[in-house]
Amino acid sequence: MLKGIENITSESARSSALQAIWTFPSIVMAALVIAWGAESAQFLVSQAFALTLLAFIQTLPEFAVEGFIAWNAGKFPTPANIGLMTANFTGALRLLVGLGWPLIFTTTVIFNLRRQKRISLATINLEGEHAVELLGLLVGSIYAFIIVIKGTLTLIDTVILLILYGCYIAVLIKLPPQNEEAIADLEFVPRYILTRPPWYRNILIWGCFIVGGVGILLVAEPFLESALGLSIILGVPAFMLIQWLAPFLSEFPEKISAFYWAKSIVKAPMALMNMVSSGIAELTLLISIIPIVYCISLGRIEAIPFDWAHRAEIMLTATQGILGVVLLSNMNFKWYEAGGLFTLWISQIFFQYEASQIILPAQGAQDIVPMIWNKLHIQVLTRYTIVYWCWIVVEFTFILLNNRGIPAIGELKKAWATRR
Repeated sequence: MLKGIENITSESARSSALQAIWTFPSIVMAALVIAWGAESAQFLVSQAFALTLLAFIQTLPEFAVEGFIAWNAGKFPTPANIGLMTANFTGALRLLVGLGWPLIFTTTVIFNLRRQKRISLATINLEGEHAVELLGLLVGSIYAFIIVIKGTLTLIDTVILLILYGCYIAVLIKLPPQNEEAIADLEFVPRYILTRPPWYRNILIWGCFIVGGVGILLVAEPFLESALGLSIILGVPAFMLIQWLAPFLSEFPEKISAFYWAKSIVKAPMALMNMVSSGIAELTLLISIIPIVYCISLGRIEAIPFDWAHRAEIMLTATQGILGVVLLSNMNFKWYEAGGLFTLWISQIFFQYEASQIILPAQGAQDIVPMIWNKLHIQVLTRYTIVYWCWIVVEFTFILLNNRGIPAIGELKKAWATRR
């Protein structure tokens, strides 16, 4: 995909940055076209299934970036290269919850502050069928813990993750579509599509998915290169390029569609579930392709070994996913939850950056420096994992004290009862 994300020179960065003139508007347009297709499709199939298809198409650039890094790790299977591979997919997942969810909430508040009472903007209320997506995120996060315990990622994990995703899709297909009365509330393009004759409507919907998807695939590489070029010119550190900036840019299409929906209070839950669906795709499909690419590149079937730093990254990511499910298990997303998730995400980046600046390679100590960095890195990750678990315990304590149960479980039962 990219010819060595971590090795882009200043000269190539300047030439790549010029492409931003056309790549940025192109990726935005492609993302909007797919969003129109998904918004229309939710009246023919379940909203969750439409969002899952949308999320799969939108995360293809992230799949390509991760595949490129996994290929390099297979060619040169060093702990450092495996660390880059781990950093990319864990960074991508933590971005969705730590940055994506809070930004959706903020977008909803900003665009509706004048039209709504402030108290009504304090919460995003989910729909009943969204409990199925929460279950998918929970299962994916739990399996990530199994990977941490094993300390390896193998082709067996690939098979299991693909089966889990297949079961998730099978459940979504059974859910009913949205009520047709809501078509009148849609914006012009999806409303136009849904009011056409069935054969024409279906062509337009599939056309949106195909045209938008092909557009994203064609523009993804020059878009990533131009954006990374700009970041290098601005002096973004290398570790931030791999763990945070590259995933942020490769996930850019899904952020566009999510923020497009987040402008409306009614569609804000759909925007949030767009991010959740992307998280499920990355926890299952994205991780499942890593052993395949790694083994092909390596030339033999072999487990990917994770050291303690890699396992700490995955543990933190899985814990954040569990926390996200717990926060949404009452079927709403509150302002202080959005603020807490963002604060923890942005502060961990700060402390990781500070740790990287403390270690200065002394002459003759090149072998010791990585060991010290690893130790500091693990300490930062472990502390944040503990903080996330403390928050989870607090949330469960409130659930027990209120003695009202977990609303998401009840909604899951209702969704299963209304399956087609």
